[in-house]
Amino acid sequence: MGLTKSSTGSRLLANDLAFLKDNCDYVVALAGNPNVGKSTIFNNLTGMHQHTGNWPGKTVSNATGNCTYQDNHFLFVDIPGTYSIMSNSEEEEIARDYICFGNPNCTVIVVDSTCLERNLNLVFQTMEITNNIVVCVNLLDEAKKKKIHIDLEKLSDELGVPVVGTSARKKQTLNHLIDTIKEVCQHKIYPKPKKITYSKVIEDGLTKLQSILQNEFSLSADLCRWIALKIIDGEEKILQSIEENLCIDLLNNDALQNIKSSIRSEFEQNNITQNNFKDLIVSNIMNHSKSICKKVCVFENENYSKRDQKIDKILTSRKFGIPIMILFLGMIFWLTIVGANYPSQALFTMFAWLQEKLFWIANSLHCPNWLSSMLISGVYQTLTWIVSVMLPPMAIFFPLFTILEDLGYLPRIAFNMDGFFKKCCCTGKQMITMCMGFGCNAAGCVGCRIIDSPRERLIAILTNNFVPCNGRFPFLIAISTIFIAGSMNGIGASIISTLAVIFVIILGIFFTLGISKLLSKTILKGMPSSFVLELPPYRKPQFGKILIRSIFDRTLFVLGRAICVAAPAGLVIWLFANIGMNGQSLLDLIANFLNPFANLMGLDGYILTAFILGIPANEIVLPIILMCYLGNHSLVNLEDTFSIGQILISHGWTILTAINVMLFTILHYPCATTLLTIKKETGSWKWTALSFLLPTICGIIVCMLTNLVYHIII
Repeated sequence: MGLTKSSTGSRLLANDLAFLKDNCDYVVALAGNPNVGKSTIFNNLTGMHQHTGNWPGKTVSNATGNCTYQDNHFLFVDIPGTYSIMSNSEEEEIARDYICFGNPNCTVIVVDSTCLERNLNLVFQTMEITNNIVVCVNLLDEAKKKKIHIDLEKLSDELGVPVVGTSARKKQTLNHLIDTIKEVCQHKIYPKPKKITYSKVIEDGLTKLQSILQNEFSLSADLCRWIALKIIDGEEKILQSIEENLCIDLLNNDALQNIKSSIRSEFEQNNITQNNFKDLIVSNIMNHSKSICKKVCVFENENYSKRDQKIDKILTSRKFGIPIMILFLGMIFWLTIVGANYPSQALFTMFAWLQEKLFWIANSLHCPNWLSSMLISGVYQTLTWIVSVMLPPMAIFFPLFTILEDLGYLPRIAFNMDGFFKKCCCTGKQMITMCMGFGCNAAGCVGCRIIDSPRERLIAILTNNFVPCNGRFPFLIAISTIFIAGSMNGIGASIISTLAVIFVIILGIFFTLGISKLLSKTILKGMPSSFVLELPPYRKPQFGKILIRSIFDRTLFVLGRAICVAAPAGLVIWLFANIGMNGQSLLDLIANFLNPFANLMGLDGYILTAFILGIPANEIVLPIILMCYLGNHSLVNLEDTFSIGQILISHGWTILTAINVMLFTILHYPCATTLLTIKKETGSWKWTALSFLLPTICGIIVCMLTNLVYHIII
């Protein structure tokens, strides 16, 4: 098996298949419930590194990857995980549309061997549409640990389609899978799915509609039967997708509408209504799934999930759930704070040495002073600040965060917070996207795709910036260490700093809930959607993959985007520091202009100017402040917090200034990278502007109130 090329795509439907089939021998769709290891199988088959994790909703768009096996070229399409093709969320619609209208040569439905009964729901729904199915019973290693035995041959007989058992990390099982896929694609195996048979009255109605559909539109019998089910069900979105993708008119066909009315009359006489029809279909499928599982599954230990249940009683309890969540996040932040100091100092030292060499080279080449200063003191020094400040915390935070993800703890966080978000007419999944925002708000905004409701997804995007990203952590940590930890040293100072940062983060979460509630009651009115989030089993983290994935897929990716934005920012900052009039730089002029307004917020003009110029990247706010105070023409590189503290205190900083700076660090506009991501995700400058204004207005009001209260008390 070998990789030829890989690519990702956002939405692949029937009109794309002509191009794809010209470039490969067979197109294979990978479908399945969330969290069944589908993306892991996809990665191992194609050589790609689609981000996988132990929580539902990881794949939020179709990804494609090619592989060559025994001189056959396969194109695999990893479609979003879905529990049903009756669903209406955007991601599940993508999955449904591809299964229904993509016409792949083979559809592989990946199921979890530890919860086969629930997974068979999707298998039977897919069997209504196509015969070219392979059922992949994955996670056999997990089933073995739980002493669950599945008779795969018997399961194949019961379903009428090929069944292959796999452990996604074992290559030999995947070879068996791709052999079976090839035989189905080449018609060496002819699956004959044993479809669900419903009650006589429903079957009679389906037969009548199926006959008309075949006569009117010349579609296959299997597809006509499925369309007949959807017509009776009357789900508008699915019917619209059928019309768009198959280019047929169902709503204006008189013959169909007449027979549909006749069928509904017969149904009503048998107590089958529009409201309970879908329930009857689903219950029939689930009963059949249950019957099959009793025949093919043997449980040596009926209490195989007892350990997970005991742990969940603690981690998801009302009493301990939230405190444990805060404890875990606190541990991650503390380890990040303590661990990032030394590599950051090493990077600062290395880049300072390189800077001296660059100046020496510039002088040797007789480069004009203004040009060398602009490129080295401006662009280079800004870039190196960002790398030195961002890289070590991200390299620690992302692996630690990914360990929690692989363990299966993130869905528990969403479960614990769901009640709070529901009161704000939102969903607990928003908490998962907020956790992603701790690493990078841009990544958190992209992660909002896992939220089903477009309204709730938009609210999550607009409020993601209320949690601080790793670019704001160093500034928060430095200020809390200098002014809150005070004269303490060693581990005590780091603990106090961590507690201060956690307090500010909790405040950000409260603002997230409050603004979400406000949006839900005003411009984004709506009720909270039902929150169906499967709690996956606890699994041993894959430390090797965690390290690779967190470094390359997250840390370097985010760092690369920040550098692209920060390079021109360095040039602009240098120009502002070196161009001016009457002996004052543009920085001084802007700071003096903003000073009266900044004083109302308990800040000064230079602090506010630094926040404005720091929009390309939050990491450069502190060095701009120091540059302004010291009157330098380039960013200041000070590694010692004591020296930084002395400079800040000598320029009038008090505990009030520090508190307001920390508050405004949490409550101000997103960085440029995040704003561009929001524009891409929402497709609207209006929502992008609102995401800019919401936290900024909150920050201004809170700082003004804090300043006012302080002076009243004093």
